[in-house]
Amino acid sequence: MIEPIRLAFDVDCPADHAFDVWTGRISAWWPADHTVSGEADVAVVLEPRPGGRIFERTPAGIEHDWGEIVTWEPPSRFVYLWHLRRDRADATEVEIRFIERGDETTRVEIEHRGWEALGADGEAWRDRNNGGWATLLPHFVAAAAGGRPATTRSP
Repeated sequence: MIEPIRLAFDVDCPADHAFDVWTGRISAWWPADHTVSGEADVAVVLEPRPGGRIFERTPAGIEHDWGEIVTWEPPSRFVYLWHLRRDRADATEVEIRFIERGDETTRVEIEHRGWEALGADGEAWRDRNNGGWATLLPHFVAAAAGGRPATTRSP
């Protein structure tokens, strides 16, 4: 078994806001260098329902599928299959939880698992994705803070 990627951090906002920023406003904070096309004006779309697609749409209207929602429980959790730049049969699974802390902050817990689906490439893809999460998450933290100073307090 290949160890899942597990990340946890706090953001300075309530859980419902953090969930909405991640799912409903994803296009506003997702960086172009984390897309297939790399285009600055790409739209990132997350369809908010089980079976909903996660994809990018270029200004020319070209769509690149990234994944599919499998569990939708706003504002506390969602799970999706992730197959960016891969065949859907090679999808890994990502679970994101938003846990209200009671002090206007939210604990965000991410588990990215299922690397075995990638066979011999699993370890390398896990390492690559671990680096991707590290450069992606500061964009989310800043967007979730909504103008307030952003923090990422780890456990």
